[in-house]
Amino acid sequence: MRFDQKSVIVTGAASGFGEAIAKRFAAEGAKVVVADVDAAGGNRVVGAIKDAGGQAVFVRTDVSKAVEVKAMIDAAVAQFGGLDILVNNAGFSHQMMPLWDLPEEEFDRVFSVNTKGVYLGAKYAVPVLRERGGGVIVNTASIGAVAPRPGVTAYNATKGAVVTMTRGLAMEVAPFRIRVNAVNPVAADTHFVKGALGMDSMPEPIRQAVIQGIPLGRLAEPRDVAAAVLFLASDDAEFLTGVCLNVDGGRSIG
Repeated sequence: MRFDQKSVIVTGAASGFGEAIAKRFAAEGAKVVVADVDAAGGNRVVGAIKDAGGQAVFVRTDVSKAVEVKAMIDAAVAQFGGLDILVNNAGFSHQMMPLWDLPEEEFDRVFSVNTKGVYLGAKYAVPVLRERGGGVIVNTASIGAVAPRPGVTAYNATKGAVVTMTRGLAMEVAPFRIRVNAVNPVAADTHFVKGALGMDSMPEPIRQAVIQGIPLGRLAEPRDVAAAVLFLASDDAEFLTGVCLNVDGGRSIG
């Protein structure tokens, strides 16, 4: 198994992409800290991992709060003896609307979670990874960072910042044998996207409109993103750093 006994943190792991990433790491031998603000969902994911024979613990974490991110990193060290891989996946989207109509508090919130959360993850993980002799950080950005669409401009801007932080941090920590990469997923039919739409489910006309812009003809699935994250975190990608991998079915080139 590629990640046998590796210590891994996945934020935003109670559902969607994060759940798929956490379960895939556990299935490949990792010891996983499932971090999320959603305790019920996080404990459900931990239960599923354990039922499948894996190792996992839940740590309730608001990634926009320094004290909670530090506690998350400390929990990985205490529970699993260190940290090898951090996946900064937690994210939030405001509802779709023109930028000038977006309430200031929503602007602040989306930057606090999506951008500050990545900064805080790096702030507290890098010293631990450096002491470990190296490691990997993988950030979840978005294809909206490189091919933005109307209605979610602030959200896209947060992910553009994540792309820039990924590339800049990769340069800073390369001497410590720490690699930093990102994935840029296209839309998926998850609670995250439904929140952006302000609906419990994605209406079929919207689904079809999104799919029409994706050359491979479907939305992203959590398994697509999990597979990309695990590749970037694996030894197969040992010479890749600063990479922001488009997991978008060709949307960025369509």
